[in-house]
Amino acid sequence: MTQSARALLSLLLLPVLLTGCGADQKDGTAGAAADLDAAAQSWGVAPELVYVTEVSGFTVLQPSVGVYGDDDFAAVYRSEKDGAPFGLFVDRRTLTADNCPEQPLVEGATERVTCEHDGAVWYRKAGDHHEYAVPRDGVVIRLSADADKVDRTVLRKAAEAVHRPDNAELAALLTSTNGADT
Repeated sequence: MTQSARALLSLLLLPVLLTGCGADQKDGTAGAAADLDAAAQSWGVAPELVYVTEVSGFTVLQPSVGVYGDDDFAAVYRSEKDGAPFGLFVDRRTLTADNCPEQPLVEGATERVTCEHDGAVWYRKAGDHHEYAVPRDGVVIRLSADADKVDRTVLRKAAEAVHRPDNAELAALLTSTNGADT
């Protein structure tokens, strides 16, 4: 093989090698995007709807991860201490001062919704439920729970920590059996 042919081959293989070497980084590599696309497709949701959060003492409940409603994303986080859950829901709705009180916290609920701006996010309450709603990049991420089981501070921390998953976080969302019964 000539020296110029070797150089050309090296240049052609470079993107493949770089993608493989960086697949475990948080910087949005092509490998991470492909993994996210595949996971989202398996759940029946658009990749742009997949978000995660971190709160000390809470872990994601793997069987809860997936589609909610027609094509929204959902995941439930559970307290390691007492099992109290909060839900993370992502949809393409908008949330403004005008429409905030009209959007129920729980589908089909009729309780009056109160809305309070808390920095760049909304704190919403209706009956015995409350949530933080985070408008971001054309979606609204909602962290919702029973007010008697998960306090406002936990939901606020979850709202502050909302982000797109890296490969390790995406792996934690996927069940070890990939949806098959064992």
